[in-house]
Formats: sequence, C-alpha cells, structure tokens
Amino acid sequence: MKRSQMFLPTTRDVPTEAEIISHQLMLRAGLIRRVAAGIYSYLPLGYRALRKVEQIIREEMVRAGGQEVLLPALQPSELWEESGRWRVMGKELMRLKDRHAREFCLGPTHEEVITDLVRHEVRSYRHLPLTLFQIQTKFRDEIRPRFGLMRGREFIMKDAYSFDRDEASQDVSYRRMYDAYCAIFARCGLRYTPVEAESGAIGGSYSQEFMVLAESGEDAIAICDACGYAANVERAEIAAASAAQADEAVKPLERVSTPGRTTVEAVATFLGVPRQLLVKTLLYQADGRVVAVLVRGDRLVNEAKLAKALQAEALWLADQETVERVSGGPEGFSGPIGLTGIEIVADAELRGMRNVVVGANAADAHYIHAKGERDFTIHRFIDARMVSAGDPCARCGAPLQIVRGIEVGHVFKLGTKYSVAMGASYLDAEGKEHPLVMGCYGIGVGRTVAATIEQHHDADGIIWPLPIAPLQVLIVPVNVSDTRSWETAQSLYSALEGAGVEVLLDDRDERPGVKFKDADLIGLPLRITIGKSLGEGRVELTARRTRRTLHVSLEEIVPLVCRIVARGEEVLPELFAP
Repeated sequence: MKRSQMFLPTTRDVPTEAEIISHQLMLRAGLIRRVAAGIYSYLPLGYRALRKVEQIIREEMVRAGGQEVLLPALQPSELWEESGRWRVMGKELMRLKDRHAREFCLGPTHEEVITDLVRHEVRSYRHLPLTLFQIQTKFRDEIRPRFGLMRGREFIMKDAYSFDRDEASQDVSYRRMYDAYCAIFARCGLRYTPVEAESGAIGGSYSQEFMVLAESGEDAIAICDACGYAANVERAEIAAASAAQADEAVKPLERVSTPGRTTVEAVATFLGVPRQLLVKTLLYQADGRVVAVLVRGDRLVNEAKLAKALQAEALWLADQETVERVSGGPEGFSGPIGLTGIEIVADAELRGMRNVVVGANAADAHYIHAKGERDFTIHRFIDARMVSAGDPCARCGAPLQIVRGIEVGHVFKLGTKYSVAMGASYLDAEGKEHPLVMGCYGIGVGRTVAATIEQHHDADGIIWPLPIAPLQVLIVPVNVSDTRSWETAQSLYSALEGAGVEVLLDDRDERPGVKFKDADLIGLPLRITIGKSLGEGRVELTARRTRRTLHVSLEEIVPLVCRIVARGEEVLPELFAP
C-alpha cells in the first residue's frame, strides 16, 4: 500500500477525550475514530491489527480443538428468562422490542444461545467433548464508557464454550483453553499474568482472568512474589492475622459523645485514636435479610467475598430507613452493641481485638474500649475485606503486592449453571440422562490491541510487536524527487510485496522530519530508509523497538527482511537485542 492512497489520518495533537496512552495513540495514529460514547469505527490500520489478533486466536482455538461458529447478536428474551439472567443483568443489558412488542437484547455474551443450540443437537455422550467458538460483536450498556477500546458499549470478542460429560473432563477442556490463552497472548507479544477472579454475572464455580500488567489498568491485582499466587482484589484471599493489640489489658466499656462525627476519619480525629482502632458496622441486605458486617476502620468491605460467604445472589447496602429500623439510630452511628435479631459477621482480622471504638446506635454517640464476646456477639468470622498491599498471602504468608492490570481474557468453569436451568443434557452409555458440564472462555479482541499499545509504546508513538503489526515494513525515500531514490523505493516495494511482506511505501512529497514523525507514531516494526547511503549501494534498516539502524546492501535487504518477517527478531540480534 502506498501512503498517499491509504486512509490514514494522523494527528500531532493529543485528543482531549483520551485519558490513557492507548486511546491517545490509536486516535493520533489513525487507527480508530469515535462515533459515540463507547462506540468506535476501525480505520484500515486499526482493522488490520485487529484481524492479526483474530487470526492468532483462530489458529490457537482450532489447535486446541475448537470449532468456529457464528451466533446471532440479536437474542430473544425467552432464552435469558430460562437462565434467570434477564433480571440479573440489569441495565447493562441492551434491550429492545420488535414491531410485535416481543422483547430482545443485543448479546453481551452467548451462554444462553449456545446452550440452546447444543441442547437441541447433542444427545449422546458420543458427541462429547465439544468446544465451539466465535469472534463477534458484543454490546453492553456501560454506565461510564471510557478508555477507548478498553471499556466500550460495542466491542469485538472471542467467546468459546465447552461441553463435557463430567467435571473431570471439564477440567481437561478448561486446561486446554487456559494453555491456548497463554499461547495467544505470548504470540501477541504481551507480558501477562493469569489471576484468580470472581465470576460475576457469568457465574460458575471458578474463573481466572488474564491480566496485562500496565499502570493504566482498571483492575487491581494482588500478587505474591514468594509463591506466585495472584488474584483480582475482589477474590484475593488474606491469611488470618491476630489483632495487633490483642495483649492489651481490657478496659471498661464507656459511652462518649461524638457530635456530628459520622465518618471514620472524623471520629478518629475527634477521639484522638488511629483509624485502625475503630470498627465499622455496615448493614447489608442479602437476598432481603439484614446482616451486620464488621470491619476495621481503615478497611473496605469486599462485597464479592461477602456475598459468597452469605450465599447471597443479591447484596446491597441497607438504606437509611432500614438502618434506623434495625439499629435504632441514624446512619453513621451504627454499632454491634445492642443489635438483636440479625446475624453479625466480622472480618477475621477483628478476632481478638479489644479496646476498640464502635457506634452506639444513637445519634452523636460512640462506645470506646469495646470488646467482642464481652460487649456484643459475633456469630462468625469471615474473610470480608478488600486486600491491601502488605497483607499476608493466604498461601505462604509473605506480603502481597498490589499492581494494576488490564483484563484481556477470562476463562470460567460454569459447571451445570446453564445446562440445568435450560435443560441441556446427554445420555450416557447406560442411557441415563445427565446435565452437560460447561465452560466458557472470552477474549476482548480490541482490548488486546489496546493493551498491546499500553505495553509497547514510547514518547513518540506505538511500537508494534511483529506478529500483530498492521503492516510489517515501512519504506521511506527521503527525497521522492530524486529519480534514483524513487526508483529504488519502488523496486524494493515491489520485491517485498511479491515475497508476501506487508509493506507501506511513504510516497508523499513531504519533509523528512514529517515522514519520520509519522513513522514513529504508527510504529511499524521495520523501517527501510533510502537516503544518503544509497550512493554507496546501501539503505538503512531501523528497528522501531530498539531504534537501532544497520546499513544493508541493496542486494541483501529484501532477503534479510523476509527472514526477519518469517522467523522473528532472533534472525538479527544486533538490531533487536536489548
């Protein structure tokens, strides 16, 4: 492709709408353009990168035993009613009605549709295991679309679904997909970490996210360098630790006035005590019942862990009316002393704490020197808080680190969640009926492209890894008016294209500085510069990643570039080695 003919609108200015580097560079380099909040058009260069990622995904999915299908984006509400998710998905589900007032949604995922397909076609154990996958547009009405392709309302996703006889065979399918994901992200040139995760609205017993480590990542990850444990902070387990002041002498309980102090910070400052000596009492409604949750004043409740411990499908903070009815006092002054008729659970970190501050369930009052068992009842201790840096790893006790990451893939063990709800079963060798055991596996294709840019860029632009670069080589004749330079550029362009290399020829009559700025911005892996050294029968070969340049003869340049494209950077370590 010649640069003058390619739809590639680059810009020097940083778009005001773009908050993170991948969004900025994808707009500046002419990869995408915004249509509406969370909705983007892919321009030629961006779409080529997207297709490269898709091809890697297809190859690894097929290698892992997957078969490609294409399912409808428009899905009838009846299927979602069967699974129970029509209500659970809430406002994130894009719903619409046809002319007959029948309800549909634009699919955010395809568990219902694939289960419906398989339940009508698979009846015998002889048809199992089965793994089907697709690459298709998905829709989610995000409350706050942002970060370009990272969190959109319309996006391209690869979703795969496995069907097995039992949990043992499902484990095999899950591992096969896990290994395929490792291969996909490695081939894309990403540094990634698989982490344990919460399954959310998808459901299932176990899931793992594939995280690309980046400071701009939306997700926080707890990592243990000592044993390798890694988990999303929503799931991360914390080793039980004894309270720091467990050996202190117990002091008598005392009620004190705290006028207008409704926050931890305000109470701690007023009483002159550290925040960790306060115990927050938060009232939650779990499937309709009220539960009191106790955590240290400087901690946050992990609602995902709490919902799991309470076995609650729906969990939300109690409203003001409920707080006053249950505790007898206003919001901001709730405490465990005197609470009756509801379950009281406490974070395991509070075991053994004494001489703490708690709300008095009355306006403008708290208790100091409170102690569990003596002053109030804790029905059970659970891991209920959000992990923090330095917390002990639940596996080995070493301190955990908190890092940021971008989720690019998620693999789930669904078990029989959908097959039981939707009646998807098979007959075994004895003719007995069993529910299909399922798994599902997703990759955000556009997210993977954006995450690659987050990891591979510098101050001047994108640095594409060779496997997913939209084009592999850029030819830059410094002076297109010079006959020999232009003829050499055209000759190299034709020879490389004829050898199957993806080439962009910058044939514009622009200043060299403009061409080189654009070259750095769009970030193709290799640049061939035709300039002063042409008089010696040589051209310059530059690696975008290292910025190193070698002078190569005209006779050697085409076969050398072909070898690099076919075999990778190891062909020429002096150009690519760090």
